[in-house]
Amino acid sequence: MAGGALLLSACAGNDSASNPTASGSASASAPASAPAAQTITYSYEQEFHSYNNNTAAENATRNAGPLQRVLTGFWFFGDKGAITPDKDFGTYEKTSDDPLTVEYTISDKAVWSDGVPIDCDDVLLWWASNSGKVKGFSSSGTTGVEDTKLPECDKGGKKFSLIYDKPFADWIANGPGATAMLPAQVVEKQAGLSEDDFIAAVKATDAKKLEKAIKFYNDGWISEGTLPAADLIPSSGPYKLSKMDAGQSLTFVANDKWWGAPAATPTIVERVIALDEQSQALQNREVQIVQPQPGPDVLKQLQGLEGVKTEISDAYTYEHLDFNFDSSPFKDKALREAFAKCVPRQLIVDNLIKPVAPESKPLEIRNVAPFQSNYAAVIAASGGGAAAYAQPDVEGAKALVEKAGKTGTEIKIGYQTPNPRRTAAVQLIIDSCNKAGFKVVDKGSEDFFGTVMPANGYDVALFAWSGSSLVSGWGSTYTTPVKCDGENKGNNNGCYANKEVDALVKKLNSTVDLAAQDPIIGQIEKILWDDLATIPLFQHPGLYAWDEALQNIVPNPAQSTITWNMDKWSLT
Repeated sequence: MAGGALLLSACAGNDSASNPTASGSASASAPASAPAAQTITYSYEQEFHSYNNNTAAENATRNAGPLQRVLTGFWFFGDKGAITPDKDFGTYEKTSDDPLTVEYTISDKAVWSDGVPIDCDDVLLWWASNSGKVKGFSSSGTTGVEDTKLPECDKGGKKFSLIYDKPFADWIANGPGATAMLPAQVVEKQAGLSEDDFIAAVKATDAKKLEKAIKFYNDGWISEGTLPAADLIPSSGPYKLSKMDAGQSLTFVANDKWWGAPAATPTIVERVIALDEQSQALQNREVQIVQPQPGPDVLKQLQGLEGVKTEISDAYTYEHLDFNFDSSPFKDKALREAFAKCVPRQLIVDNLIKPVAPESKPLEIRNVAPFQSNYAAVIAASGGGAAAYAQPDVEGAKALVEKAGKTGTEIKIGYQTPNPRRTAAVQLIIDSCNKAGFKVVDKGSEDFFGTVMPANGYDVALFAWSGSSLVSGWGSTYTTPVKCDGENKGNNNGCYANKEVDALVKKLNSTVDLAAQDPIIGQIEKILWDDLATIPLFQHPGLYAWDEALQNIVPNPAQSTITWNMDKWSLT
């Protein structure tokens, strides 16, 4: 994905789902015996859906999490979310500031699990699909890559450079990182192209010649209840995808072609288990690791389990309400303002988050986390726009609704179900905003991210973004989309548009000086509050629990999730 773009997570903030979520069984009568040490099982509440998580439709933690140690790259989000070079995959270094130039070298040992070397055509597939310069490829965001020249490499080449037209703030994480580089040999075969023809077509940015390649890249790796054929999904990491049982599990096995340190545990299984069943599943040792939705009841239950380690940690994930600017009543700014006035942000935090993280407060900005050192500086630079919505003003909201002549307007809140905490949050919004003259309707659905959100079938969406410390990662979320449809929106699902924000995002992305970034972020945040593009709610506390017999389980605040180092997991 380009520059660590924000990811949709269903529980922690940004997951797309094309299939209804299927719950794993977690009955109290299940045997309490742990699996053999040859296998470690962790839980997630949504089913894996695509080997390619880089498209606009599949840009989600439900895909990116499982792929962390299947598709490797030059860097990954390591311990504490830090940008970490993956020296097994290769090396890179900045060699010039003017023009900004970064040279990359893929390891001579790097090979796909089908035996094909990782080299030039894979690089060109990554560039073509993420630069926006070959029309038709779906991308979650072209930020950074769009400012680079075509990488110069030839068939079999292991070296290339990214040469930028302008400075880029996050150049260190702009080359292909974990989950970003996909096997060109698979795309070539599906498109009926030789390697030479594919390389030539990319160099010529010939979208017509690449038409079949583009179609396969966009849709050919989607898993509808079963994995694609093994020859379509080779691995470049310590694990490879082995089996998928629809609605139940995804199995990884050690990659015998991996050239780095072997995986510590031969088999890893991701079990699909509903959020409200994960604690019971851990108690029964149906799984050894859970990452449920934070809440007071689940925290109490986890803390009461014997032989279990529980951890609450910071996370680059935040909850928010996003308006639909394309086809909803919220095209009217007065109604957006009225809705923002009646949403009980403080009450939502008090009731649903503070019991887990007592220091939590409603977010005042969107794109810097409260635990980051520049949070206060960006709030100051934003002009404190959140203050007007610190507490509900139902009467003020009612006056705006009446003035607009929109009393009784139906408002559909969409979100991914099942999610007890979000259902509770929606009910608090209904209780408050219906008093202001709205008719708010709970439209949570099991396929919200799969079909409802892409089709703009909501008025306001409740979900979260899972991100990182990268400033370039959230640019496409607010940048005016080329077209308001599934393939062209990037991360801007509601199709918000503001030319001043577009210009400021470009300015921010080219600002290398960290101190100079804060005023720009503040300007963007001020406009987002003035426009009421979104309503930030709260920063997610990360909640994790695992069998204390496990070694090397390290929660990660970034979008790489807890699976970032799963090749190191072991069960004593």
